[in-house]
Amino acid sequence: MTNPSPGLDDAEVAIAAAHGGAEVVRTMYGRRLARLDKGAGDFATAADVEAEQAILAIIRAARPDDAFLGEESGRQGAAEAARQWLVDPLCGTLNYAVGTMLVAVNVALRDGAAAVADPFTGEVFFTDGETARVRHNGLDTRLAPTPATRLVDVNLDPPFPNAPGFRAVDLLAHPGFTQRFRPRVVSTTLALAWVAAGRRAAYITDGDNLSGNVHFAAGIALCRAAGCPVTGIDGTPTGRTSRGLVAAADAETHGLLMSMIHSRSHG
Repeated sequence: MTNPSPGLDDAEVAIAAAHGGAEVVRTMYGRRLARLDKGAGDFATAADVEAEQAILAIIRAARPDDAFLGEESGRQGAAEAARQWLVDPLCGTLNYAVGTMLVAVNVALRDGAAAVADPFTGEVFFTDGETARVRHNGLDTRLAPTPATRLVDVNLDPPFPNAPGFRAVDLLAHPGFTQRFRPRVVSTTLALAWVAAGRRAAYITDGDNLSGNVHFAAGIALCRAAGCPVTGIDGTPTGRTSRGLVAAADAETHGLLMSMIHSRSHG
């Protein structure tokens, strides 16, 4: 992919960067890739590293003064930079490594534009910070969240910093959950884009300060711009002191899930 013009707005830079990373991920899919151990059962592949390099090259060409925080390469750029890009070049590495096409490429300008690319459908979900859309085959469509599917993605991957007070797996045993919803576990933050797009009713995960996390920043930005209620598992706004994440298609769904979480954690 050619580098974007420096005159493009931040959303188009995010889209171009996500496209660039997705192209690498798609091209390298199916190859035998060595696993680069990161400890605690986590690993990266050459696809993660090369996709991040492609994303960084695009952002540098368009925004040379901005800082960069990447899942694989860490922090780059001036520490005092007012703008920082958060990048997860391949969210769902384990899925990818075993030949499952459920992954996302996440690019977000902190407190600004963001894009989430699905390398295998060609879709890029994006926001300029105010509205949320999906681009597919050159056509942009505004995202419209809805709880109609009743599908709720629950992230069961560790770590679980808020256990034993909150365990996502416990929510699945709540009698009200199975009466109202159907659980899904895709193990990628592509599910957050699906909430914004109306393909999921909600997404729930444990964790701390997820709005500043390279894995979650782009998806959170999409959901917020689409009008989805997004809070921590304790109902507080996402931020440095928030715990976990509940992103829902509408206020009713969010309220139901929060009541279930509260009842399990105080039962």
